[in-house]
Amino acid sequence: MNSRMDRRLIDNALTVDVEDYFQVSALAPYIDRSQWELIPCRIEDNIDRLLSHFDSHHAKATFFTLGWIAQRYPEMVRRIVAAGHELASHGFSHLRASEQTRQEFLSDLLTSKKLLEDISGVEIRGYRAPSFSIGRENLWAFESLLEAGFVYSSSVYPVKHDHYGMAEASRFPYSPTPGISELPITTIQILGRNLPVGGGGYFRLLPYALSRWAIDRFNRIEGKPAIFYMHPWEIDPEQPRVAGLDWKSRFRHYVNLEKTEDRLIRLLVDFRWDRMDKVFGVASSEAPPNVTTSQVRESEFERGMSGVITI
Repeated sequence: MNSRMDRRLIDNALTVDVEDYFQVSALAPYIDRSQWELIPCRIEDNIDRLLSHFDSHHAKATFFTLGWIAQRYPEMVRRIVAAGHELASHGFSHLRASEQTRQEFLSDLLTSKKLLEDISGVEIRGYRAPSFSIGRENLWAFESLLEAGFVYSSSVYPVKHDHYGMAEASRFPYSPTPGISELPITTIQILGRNLPVGGGGYFRLLPYALSRWAIDRFNRIEGKPAIFYMHPWEIDPEQPRVAGLDWKSRFRHYVNLEKTEDRLIRLLVDFRWDRMDKVFGVASSEAPPNVTTSQVRESEFERGMSGVITI
């Protein structure tokens, strides 16, 4: 039976994917990587605004940071760490894990991890694949993460989506391979379907009351911490508009940008927030808390992926 808990007693995990507006996957068909160096970055001001809001509301977060950004803004990275937040990797240049070979992926992991550690002076334990691009076709990526020295990942989104998702994966922390914890973005189940409630575009596009209700429901019904994610560009309604976008990309990227910062402040007030490593106890290579090997074996993930992963 699921335990029911007051949301005020639970520290949820607040996460930021540190990338600029022109680096998102939805805009990749319109902005070639060769143009990145020519586009003025807006990341630094947006990160500083987030740091100010988090400090004002006594919230800590995990910043999954692109190596490309860290290389250009090392002092910004040091400010994140100095403020008590967790620094984690988002890869080097926002290449999807699913679009890389195994060797390319490992090289990207090692390069970004070393760069972040050299800049910050702290160990990098966590990783989030761009666009949640670890799925049923590249489960070997978890072995690469272990080889590169990571302890946990937050790279599988257990939903159906046109750009990402593995709906049959576990909704809760699990060990896809010994030594690695996967911490999936939060979903709730309605009529047997996983619905995304952990932030991103859904937080911008849908009314705030719905996000608040869903996270509160997850805390109370599941008795577990939620994981919320966002991007710095989502609080930047003045960002330049990219010409020639199809209607879906334009809608997903620009709708409600002017509302997101106020919604974020409400979220910081309504719930308690902390770093991924502290919320889930993943400071070392060990199984996720409250998830035993037998529980993982019986999870919905392994039932759906029988024969693919053995724990």
